[in-house]
Amino acid sequence: MILGKLWKSLAAQMNKIANFFWTADPIAQLQYEYDKAVDQMKDGREGLEKYRALVERVNRQVETNKAHVAKLEAQVKAYLKAGERETAAKFALELQKAKKELEENEAQLKLHETAYGNNVTKIEHAVKKLEELKRKIQKYDAELKMSRAEAEFAKLATQFNFDVTTDFGQIEDVIHDKIDLNRAKVRVAADLSGEGLDKIKSEQAVEKSMADDALRQFEVEMGMVTPETSGVTDDEKELGSERLRQASR
Repeated sequence: MILGKLWKSLAAQMNKIANFFWTADPIAQLQYEYDKAVDQMKDGREGLEKYRALVERVNRQVETNKAHVAKLEAQVKAYLKAGERETAAKFALELQKAKKELEENEAQLKLHETAYGNNVTKIEHAVKKLEELKRKIQKYDAELKMSRAEAEFAKLATQFNFDVTTDFGQIEDVIHDKIDLNRAKVRVAADLSGEGLDKIKSEQAVEKSMADDALRQFEVEMGMVTPETSGVTDDEKELGSERLRQASR
């Protein structure tokens, strides 16, 4: 009784393991069954080829029997025609035996031909079933892989929820804050870039005016132009000199 329980328990565990491997990769199981059926089909084909060889031997024996019967019939007719009835009777008895053997062999040939034809039909049907199974395996394999991919996509769709309450949403907010801060720095820098611009422009204008005055004064001093034609007055000369002194300080 104890051994019986142990055996049942062991059988249950083995069945559990078998079911695990059976369901772990069903496509592999289908492929295994397909390969096993193909091997069986190969064995069946080889057996059918050997059976066909037997049919051919019986068929050859029937052809031999027919030739023998035809020969005996010709001999019986020939001896009857020659008036040798006793000899003709011997060949007639042998002819009866030959015809009986021919009938038996023809019956065997018909039986073997029928059996062979049935087996051919069965194998052809099995081949079609194997082709269907092969297509199903390919179809199931593709559908199973697609369903797994869809399941993974569905899982990712739930994980990548960018709501503000999730970690992804909070991280996204931090990124946006940094982007806003960087843009703010750029804006402040652009706004501050105009500070002191008027002063710079004023200094540039003064510098240009001083340069013009210096050039005209140089032209007067060199005699290239007169004060009257250059438009430079004494006050302007003094103002230009004062600007130069201030600029040099």
